[in-house]
Formats: sequence, C-alpha cells, structure tokens
Amino acid sequence: MPHARNHASHPWHDIPPGDKAPEVINAVIEIPKGSKVKYELDKDTGMTYVDRILYSSVVYPHNYGFIPKTLCEDGDPLDVLVLMQEAVTPMCFLRVRPIGIMGMLDQGEGDDKLIAVHADDPEYKGITDVSQLPPHRLKEIKRFFMDYKKNEEKEVSVQSFRGAEEAKECVLHSLELYKEQYLPRKSRSAL
Repeated sequence: MPHARNHASHPWHDIPPGDKAPEVINAVIEIPKGSKVKYELDKDTGMTYVDRILYSSVVYPHNYGFIPKTLCEDGDPLDVLVLMQEAVTPMCFLRVRPIGIMGMLDQGEGDDKLIAVHADDPEYKGITDVSQLPPHRLKEIKRFFMDYKKNEEKEVSVQSFRGAEEAKECVLHSLELYKEQYLPRKSRSAL
C-alpha cells in the first residue's frame, strides 16, 4: 500500500533540484512567457497567488520561476528565466541548463536572475553559455527587467550578464544556503 501523505506537496521544498545539479536542474515555472500577470509562490502554503498585473506595458519575455530547494540572500528561492520555444502552464516543472546569470538590484537589494535554457528543447540543445545567445535577445531580457516595475515607481538596476560557470556556482551556493536554513543538521550529512 502506498504511503499516505497528510499534506500537499510544496514545490519549493518537495521537488528535488535534480541529480545532475548544477549542470541540469529542475525549475518550477510561476509565470508563462507572454504573461502580464505576476504570479508568486506563497512560501507558507506552496500555492500560487496573483501578486499583481504588471503596471508597465510589457510581458514576460520567457518562462519565469524558481529553482526548488534553493535559497538566496533575499529569503526567496533562486529566480530563473527559462528560454524555450513555448509558454508553459504555471506550477509545472521542467529540466533546465544554466547558461548565465544577470546581476540585478531591486530597490537596492541583490536579486540576480539565473538565465537557463530548457534542457529538452531541441532549439536550445546546443546553447551552453549566455554568450551564445543573439545580442538582441540579451537586450530584450535586460530591457524587460529595467521597465517592468517602472510605473510602480520602484527602482531596479540591471547589471551585466555573466556566463555559465558563474551561474552554476550561484546554483551550488543557493543549494547550500537552503540546506543550512531548512534541513536539520542530522539530515544534511545524508545529502
């Protein structure tokens, strides 16, 4: 008889980051490509709620979400922008390959964005570093994050893109921060 759960799964805490981390990791999508709706994970329940409709005349240029079992200095899981051919349903998870990281300050606090490609999308199979993307694609991504909070009068500063190696280091660091914060000391050694 299967083990009965007495609680619902939580996408941040219950989905594994993946056996091949940091080369290939799982990502949970909160916001599909083309959306003006800013969905957000409720950290207590694991449910998604509508945080707001974007105030600016922009849409998310790619699928956007987070890496499970990661933690950043801002108290949130590691954000990820996933490049792939199609928009996907919110709260699904998929395998991604980190190719870079975009430095960002949101109201003065660090809020870097992991840039990844869908590991199982044939169009992005050969992309292993952000430097391989067309320059215009990087300009679009940067412009979106510069503008998406402008009409809310919130200050966002977008910095440069860094490559795949720094992205993988960021993934490993955020996985360690999660372990330190959420796993009992006894369980840490088993991982």
